[in-house]
Amino acid sequence: MTTEAKVAGHYSRGKLEEAILAAVAREGKDPANLKPVDLAAVDEFHVGGIESTQELAAQMELRSGQRVLDVGCGIGGPARYFAAEHGCHVTGIDLTEEFVRVAKSLTQLVKLERLVEFHQGSALQLPFEEKRFDRAYMIHVGMNIADKAGVFREVRRVLKPGGLFMVFDFMRAGDGAMRFPVPWALTEETSFVVAAKEYRKALAEAGFEIVHERGRRAFAIEFTEKTMARLAQGGPPALGLHLLMGEKTPVMAGNMFAMMKEGLVEPVEICGKAV
Repeated sequence: MTTEAKVAGHYSRGKLEEAILAAVAREGKDPANLKPVDLAAVDEFHVGGIESTQELAAQMELRSGQRVLDVGCGIGGPARYFAAEHGCHVTGIDLTEEFVRVAKSLTQLVKLERLVEFHQGSALQLPFEEKRFDRAYMIHVGMNIADKAGVFREVRRVLKPGGLFMVFDFMRAGDGAMRFPVPWALTEETSFVVAAKEYRKALAEAGFEIVHERGRRAFAIEFTEKTMARLAQGGPPALGLHLLMGEKTPVMAGNMFAMMKEGLVEPVEICGKAV
């Protein structure tokens, strides 16, 4: 089995759409009248949730009508946000077939299918023509990809000159053994966390000029502390990331939190401009 197949398998749940819609109903929401924000608790699968997505959007100089590429789109939360809030035409691609299927279905539910589309495939072989997109981003995806230089070359190929590429990944901040499981991997076999300097090097070699970089460790620790406190007090909500991560959610979140506190990893934003 290839590494990509193992990564896709890690995220496959089976009956994910049914679980999400059942949770929506338990929260008293009408599936026929959903808005994108109603799904944020489950479809913003990254530290900081929708707040992080809003922060990224604020730095991407987005305008209505722009074509935006979502690399590793998951079930499509950020893609729907960029479409609904900024009027962008967003194309998402992801390895996990179930994620793509659910992304399409949820997009239809919130009536954004004319602005958002999804494809199943590899970020290392993007099925798009050169210079198609004005913007691109990947959120918590690089941790599953060993060949970051290959991904960045592909993104540069399909991005117009001057286009911005925003990356928000967990990156190495210190030495020491990683703890598993974490949200992106059960073992080190499919985890490829490297330091920010490796991202900068690969981005530069692919044809990007770094225009922004920001570590988000303090923000992520505070966000995770609040989330864990809510879970400890009232248990998991009906609609939440546990639907994506499964029964190991507390252990995964705990390991990620411990490594951030210890300074082993931190989420980092890096933005490159295609030159």
